[in-house]
Amino acid sequence: MKVVKLADIIGTGNEVKGENWTSRRLLLKKDNMGYSLHDTLIHAGTETHIWYQNHLEAVYCIEGEGEVETLKDGKIHPINKDTVYALDEYDEHLLRAKTDMRMVCVFNPPITGKETHDENGVYPLVEDDESVEA
Repeated sequence: MKVVKLADIIGTGNEVKGENWTSRRLLLKKDNMGYSLHDTLIHAGTETHIWYQNHLEAVYCIEGEGEVETLKDGKIHPINKDTVYALDEYDEHLLRAKTDMRMVCVFNPPITGKETHDENGVYPLVEDDESVEA
């Protein structure tokens, strides 16, 4: 059994910060669960272009308010507390935060912890299963 506390992740290499977000990576590929689990903060007033071409993602919003625009069809989906959205078709999208948002995210395949968004909003598929060290 694994027990991970968010407090033990904050301030380590498993807390990764982007311009618009902070991802606290709780379970990674090395944990052999078949998915990775993240506690992610999205900063108010930001828009983030994301296109996970190599990963499926499910997102559960537990705090805040924003929206997701799927670029393929231009649809805007309001997101707020207690809402789940699943990027089940490797959907290219814009995530807009009206307020600070806190999300619980699951990735399949799991990420290693080394990934960051590239210029197209993509996480590369990393085969190395070593996580980022603190």
